Amino acid sequence: MKDLFSTVYCVDTGLQTGERNMSLDRCLMQALLDGRFSAKYGANSCLWRFYGWHPHAVTLGYNQDITHIDAGLCAKEGVDIVRRPTGGRAVFHAEEFTYSFFSGLDIPNSSLYRMVHQVIMSALRELGIHAEFCRSTLDEAAAKKLPVTCFTSSARYELQVNGRKLVGSAQRRTGNVLLQHGSLPFTQKHKDLCRFISYPDDETALTTRYEMERKTISLEEVLGYIPPYPMMSGLMQKALALHSGPSIIMLEQSEIEEFVQHAELVICKTYETL
Repeated sequence: MKDLFSTVYCVDTGLQTGERNMSLDRCLMQALLDGRFSAKYGANSCLWRFYGWHPHAVTLGYNQDITHIDAGLCAKEGVDIVRRPTGGRAVFHAEEFTYSFFSGLDIPNSSLYRMVHQVIMSALRELGIHAEFCRSTLDEAAAKKLPVTCFTSSARYELQVNGRKLVGSAQRRTGNVLLQHGSLPFTQKHKDLCRFISYPDDETALTTRYEMERKTISLEEVLGYIPPYPMMSGLMQKALALHSGPSIIMLEQSEIEEFVQHAELVICKTYETL
């Protein structure tokens, strides 16, 4: 990372609603696209954001059909439903550590995907967890039956422990700007996604639950305890310093608010002209 970026910026925005979290990602990506981020922080810089979710939320991939999710049950249990700016499949965000990574450099998606997961791998190593790059063993026939869930499928350079997926990530590139964000479950709560899916039949429901149990894992299952959010944030900052050298700078949440306010102003002006 130190050979790619002149400066690595990091901000911890804490617990946010689903809409707020995805709005922040969209606004920060737009700030890189229109040059406002590089004007303030440098053309060869990148940004990491750490956060969590309150209340719990189901996120859908950019093009995913919302009817795959039981909106009534989500509303009854106070679970947000929000669409991600990235692709991929549904994720239930509950007790977890979440990250977003933003880069404006013309670097292959796969290279950045690997680099981001190498940083997370270093943070996990501080907990005594030796994660590995590995593809899922979910067969193609099973994957076609499970089009809804993210954690039952894996991509190249995905992080797994004991053959089970620990980190779920998704990307979106527009021009040279890449957004990657992903989830690191503290507990097994992410598996509750199975409860909020609208299944076409009982067989698919059973298969989804089986694959979610068989192919995913949480920090609690690996460690035997739940690391607190501030600990994970600190370990990620330490890992970033390891990979980027002295060029890591922590930002306050207030320092990125101008990008959000600018985006909201643009939206308001757009509606005024309609």
